[in-house]
Amino acid sequence: MTVFAMNLWPGVAMTENDFPSIVMPPGSDYVIGKIKHGDANQLTLYAAPQSAITTSNTPWKRICDVNDSVTEFAVHQDQVYLMTSRLAPRFKVVRTALSNPDMATAVEVVPAGTVVIEGVTAAKDALYLSTLSAGMNQVVRVDYETGAPSRLSLPDGATTGYVVSASGDVDGVYISTASWTKRSGTYAYDPKTNTFTDTGLNPKGTFDDVPGFESVEVQAPSHDGVMVPLSIMYKSGIKLDGSNPTLLVGYGAYGLNSNVSFDPQRLAWLEKGGIFAVAHVRGGGEYGEEWHLAGQKLTKPNTWKDFIACGEYLVQKGYASPARLCGQGGSAGGILIGRAVTERPDLFAAALFDVGCLDAIRMETTTNGVPNIPEFGTVTKEDEFHGLLAMSAYSH
Repeated sequence: MTVFAMNLWPGVAMTENDFPSIVMPPGSDYVIGKIKHGDANQLTLYAAPQSAITTSNTPWKRICDVNDSVTEFAVHQDQVYLMTSRLAPRFKVVRTALSNPDMATAVEVVPAGTVVIEGVTAAKDALYLSTLSAGMNQVVRVDYETGAPSRLSLPDGATTGYVVSASGDVDGVYISTASWTKRSGTYAYDPKTNTFTDTGLNPKGTFDDVPGFESVEVQAPSHDGVMVPLSIMYKSGIKLDGSNPTLLVGYGAYGLNSNVSFDPQRLAWLEKGGIFAVAHVRGGGEYGEEWHLAGQKLTKPNTWKDFIACGEYLVQKGYASPARLCGQGGSAGGILIGRAVTERPDLFAAALFDVGCLDAIRMETTTNGVPNIPEFGTVTKEDEFHGLLAMSAYSH
């Protein structure tokens, strides 16, 4: 039986470019109807009682629409918690009842601040947030009763951690720690004792914590003075004389972050004296929705100019030289690397294009093109056409 689809129920609007799905939250009597509009982040959500979704007239009630700027949600019993960037570019969390959802009267649970809220997850005991501050991911617990937030002290001295999983009918949360130079661990958090237990789901391998490698977090000044976060990994004791082969990677689209992560294959590159760097350019979400919108459509040039600035920083500080610098981007990151090397071919000795979007002018005629219009634009609008022309590596 189809329960949530286009042209199925009056009042539930969808187009053929939308992606509908339903979510059945544990510990709740409600079902969430979720509509993702192409590759846009803003969601449209509906709610209905679980007992009514197989009836001939499911009473779907709209929770939020695109203009509400909700990008994630979590359900606890009959309440839905919504992560929104509306009037809060680094996001806030509001709450409304599933029995009668109303964004106009939604209660603010976590106000907007300087810390970026990246995700919201509901457990039985509390709401858990994934947050980002100064490039480091942290986990914050918000008590349902008091609303008081508290940052969890991560296990084993880790500086970065993410929410992995939680369930509305189970206390606590699973988190994963992260590092650029050693493998992550998955831990279970017990709110009763405020302690973490290693789940053993990530047994340590031979190359998961190899000594002799380092990472630093720096800021590179871009073309307009904006400081762009740059992560740099290298072998301990490396000489900063410009002779090191350096791979600089970036993405910068959809508000997605280039989060701290470990790849053991990367150690082979570092071991041979190579440097690996990640440019956290505009278009991503490192500083919330404002960072995303600063690298979207007509502001997209900031994405590749930030990448160029990071390359220049690596050269100026002696990590690399133009004869030893390679840039890499894939998919939407193809715009980044394609325009970086067409604008500054003197800065890069090589470039890697991984299924890159290089012909932005004709992209919307492809199978995956129409869903990307909200992110990059359409040739049917004059200003957006010029934006697409600017980001088209093929045209340059």
